[in-house]
Amino acid sequence: QVQLKEDGGGLVQAGGSLRLACVTSGRTISGYGWAWFRQGPGKEREFVAAISRSGSVTRYADSAEGRFTISRDDAENTIYLQMNSLNPEDTDVYYCNAAPFFSTYLTDYGKLIPWGQGTQVTVSS
Repeated sequence: QVQLKEDGGGLVQAGGSLRLACVTSGRTISGYGWAWFRQGPGKEREFVAAISRSGSVTRYADSAEGRFTISRDDAENTIYLQMNSLNPEDTDVYYCNAAPFFSTYLTDYGKLIPWGQGTQVTVSS
């Protein structure tokens, strides 16, 4: 079974930046579309950014557009999320996961690979 782990979260001030990394083991990431989601306490997990298997197509939630960039390094088996101009509304636990195709829908994820623990992003005012 493919394992994944999210890293790179932390505490930053508003306007700051973080780069999240989702590293996999046991299998390459090349066969999957990938996405980042985020979830706060008592809230539904919501879509943030997605990238196609080839890496040629990306899509972002409205809240992330222009500030976040998703990328993939198949040689390193890593998915990245560069987050700039962070604001307190970005405070959440961020998760990555894979789908057999390019998708922005939560229901398409978490089936090929179990959800990891996520990485906490906290943005202070």
